[in-house]
Amino acid sequence: MRSLRPDARQLGRLQELTDAALGHLELEQLLGALLERTRTLLDVDTCAILLLDAESNELVPRAAVGIEEKIGRGARIPLGKGFAGRVAAERRPVVLRDVDHADVMNPLLREEGIRSLLGVPLVVDGDVVGVLHVGSLDRRDFAPNEIELLQLAADRAAVAIVHARVFEAERAARAKLERVQAVTDIALAHLDLDELLPVLLPRIRDILSTDTCALLLLDEEHDELVARAAVGIEEEVEHGVRIPLGKGFAGRVAATGRPVVLDDVAEAEIVNPILVEKGIRSMLGVPLLVQARAIGVLHVGTLTPRQFSQDDEELLQLVAERVAVAIERGRLHEELVLLDELRTNFVGIASHELRTPAASVYGAIATVVERGAELPSDTREALLQIAYEQADRLSRLLDQLLDLSRLDSRRIRVSPKPIVLQRVLAKIAHDAVPPGTPLELDVPDDLAVIADPLVLDRVVSNLLVNAARHGRPPIVLAAEQRDRHIRISVADQGEGVPADVRPRLFERFERGVDAPGSGLGLVIARAYARAHGGDLVYDDADGGARFEVVIPRGGAT
Repeated sequence: MRSLRPDARQLGRLQELTDAALGHLELEQLLGALLERTRTLLDVDTCAILLLDAESNELVPRAAVGIEEKIGRGARIPLGKGFAGRVAAERRPVVLRDVDHADVMNPLLREEGIRSLLGVPLVVDGDVVGVLHVGSLDRRDFAPNEIELLQLAADRAAVAIVHARVFEAERAARAKLERVQAVTDIALAHLDLDELLPVLLPRIRDILSTDTCALLLLDEEHDELVARAAVGIEEEVEHGVRIPLGKGFAGRVAATGRPVVLDDVAEAEIVNPILVEKGIRSMLGVPLLVQARAIGVLHVGTLTPRQFSQDDEELLQLVAERVAVAIERGRLHEELVLLDELRTNFVGIASHELRTPAASVYGAIATVVERGAELPSDTREALLQIAYEQADRLSRLLDQLLDLSRLDSRRIRVSPKPIVLQRVLAKIAHDAVPPGTPLELDVPDDLAVIADPLVLDRVVSNLLVNAARHGRPPIVLAAEQRDRHIRISVADQGEGVPADVRPRLFERFERGVDAPGSGLGLVIARAYARAHGGDLVYDDADGGARFEVVIPRGGAT
């Protein structure tokens, strides 16, 4: 007859088990030692520990010795279901004298010949953290002292397991922090994006043990993601891959602003065929966010199937946050450099452009004031005309500088209204083109558009003045409706824009050699056209210079 209480020998072995529990901080080593000594303590064939996943409320096999080593860690048992689930839910020992006739969720227990089971809960501070159970290949009636002994072992093991899990979590957090810090150090060491990304992406790939890593940045003007850098799938960049916002894997990440996991790429909506061609099986993507606004996407992939964990997702998002900060920091640095260049150019060109008309106005007026009485009347009128023309030039330049300040502060506003173009364009041409300059007006009488008349005047006047100043007559001012847009063109018969100037035609302060002007007119004109939802483009296909203002017929979209 078995004793109802653990004997001295068993208590001695229990102490050995406790020593084993307290002797290890690493969970894997701890569980291995606990299971071996528990099996010896109760003279059983199998011993297993299942730990509770608090998020899913499921028991997950974590370690086993004996026959259950073949079961593996894949099975997950819902709380309250089957043998182990019942032990955890009822928070008390459960004995199965005959496994063949019991509610057992895992069929492998029967297949491996386990006949009897004893399970006890692992409880710490009133919370169930798992289940410890032992099994026998022979039918066995576990005695009360054996049940008590296993519960005592479980109570001591539970505390050690919790401590080990805390240690494991702290170590994992420290490792994650070190990996993120490595990325942060790289990010902070580079201001130039072209220097940063080739160094950064391989590090991210290694941190997450993936085969590929790619970064796409948002082109806000076209609402598309553009592949900027990649490792493992360099073709994304070489082929200039562009993904519409909201479409495919990367487009969905950017549109939702949340991580997206693809366990099986073959079953997902993929816009980029390169991902399939490279044989990528699983992917994880996260948004690059700056002040809650997506500026791009960072994604990794594997050539073998992989279920990315919550930890993987959190780690990549942490990395993405650092990358986004680095990108924004680099962008701001580039803006500062550009603004400094613009300021230098502006001071030089603007001071020169302002000085010339201002000096002319002052000289003409000073001459009239100081010597007006002795000057012939026609000379006085000529000087006053010079003063007027140069004051007008000065006024136009000041208007351009004001427009430029609005452009820089993104405060361009338009007030569209219905306009009959024939009458409006005729007046603009009359005011802008010098008298006697041959001009052809080709505008249908009934052609109308919704646009800001003052802005339209500013844009078309600029084009006409340029044509009169730099081109050869006749100047042709035309308008037509095509593909739901109104197209207003200004063409001349001159030599056109020099080939070396065309790529920079719409950049600030760009002018041809010896060309007068501030180099701001076309920049401002295009900005106003785009404020209408349209554009300003250059075409020299037929000789001469031809600019076309494109505006949606119904106004800005």
